[in-house]
Amino acid sequence: MTIEISEEGGVRFLHFGTPWVQGAMRIARPWALELQYTRDMLLPLLLEPLPWPARVLMVGLGSASLAKFLWRYWPQASLVAVELDSQVIAAAHHHFRLPPPDHRLQIVQADGYDWMQTDPQHYDLILLDAFDRNARAHRLESTEFYAACRDRLAPGGWITCNLLTLHRSHAATRRALTAVFGQDWRLLPPCAEGNVVAIAQAQALPAFDLPALREAATILRQATHLNLLPLLSRIERN
Repeated sequence: MTIEISEEGGVRFLHFGTPWVQGAMRIARPWALELQYTRDMLLPLLLEPLPWPARVLMVGLGSASLAKFLWRYWPQASLVAVELDSQVIAAAHHHFRLPPPDHRLQIVQADGYDWMQTDPQHYDLILLDAFDRNARAHRLESTEFYAACRDRLAPGGWITCNLLTLHRSHAATRRALTAVFGQDWRLLPPCAEGNVVAIAQAQALPAFDLPALREAATILRQATHLNLLPLLSRIERN
């Protein structure tokens, strides 16, 4: 796979040999989540009390935005990132300031589908954001993969996944989520970039208490500069 790096307006972008953006970092704020959908993926941080989550699994590394944010602001969490392509891992370290692995951060070069079938660990939060150069997820949009993800959830754990409106990925993933989670998953309102994030739990999905979530979002913003208040406004409008 061809790895390309571009920069515009103070933002560095990751590409897999196509114009599609596979990750982004504002050079002056390398720990921030530049792309809106990556911020949306962390909505569960408002839904559970600290010190949750203790264990986080990320499938798909990209520019390592989520890994860096959690490494910086969630020091109590153990982080595992699974990425198929060694070039993506190298680019995340060399161009996007991904810290070297340490006792809190494990970077695994592996196929995400195979890893999920064999990994014995359980996680509080699983973040799924893995696509090829043509924005296809392949086996990572299958019912078998999402069933394995559900089996890797700790009690009360959450899955969030980035969906694309391109090709058939969106529809296939929705079918897989319904097959595995029934009604216990939800699509968040689409963001300006065209991405849609889905969230799911292995148990009944709770109703959103928007006043409480706004209070939690304000605290989170003060602590980490992550602003989820616009997402809550989108949820309320929809």
